[in-house]
Amino acid sequence: MKKITLLFALALISYVGVNAQAKKQLNLGLIGASYEIPVSSAITVAPTAFTTFELNYFTLGVKSNYYFDELVGLSSPWDFYAGLNLGFGIAMNSDYSSDLDLGAQIGGRWFWNEKWGVYLELGGGKLAGSSGEGGLLGGAGVTLVL
Repeated sequence: MKKITLLFALALISYVGVNAQAKKQLNLGLIGASYEIPVSSAITVAPTAFTTFELNYFTLGVKSNYYFDELVGLSSPWDFYAGLNLGFGIAMNSDYSSDLDLGAQIGGRWFWNEKWGVYLELGGGKLAGSSGEGGLLGGAGVTLVL
């Protein structure tokens, strides 16, 4: 529990250095949700909660993304990003154990207007569980610019 509290505290501390021109975003997906807080024009930190498609874990954590839009000259309605995530996976059945989750993600987003968009994200890393094996996570959903 202390690890989770530390992760969220770090995310909130990062909020202090927010770039005034960047915007916060709420991502609601099929297997998770996150609230992106800009640290700079190209970097966000987000408290996040997600599960696996099998619904055998529920993970609370924080992720950070770097947006490559300016670097690759991507036009305004598109976003391309990659980042790292850290959380604590809580086992939802007795076949597995709760454990620290470490991973990475890559994704893209398209906005159909100034407030709404859709995203697709793939990620992998160490999933919690007694096997200790890594796995592939994915997510798709909508983004609301706040």
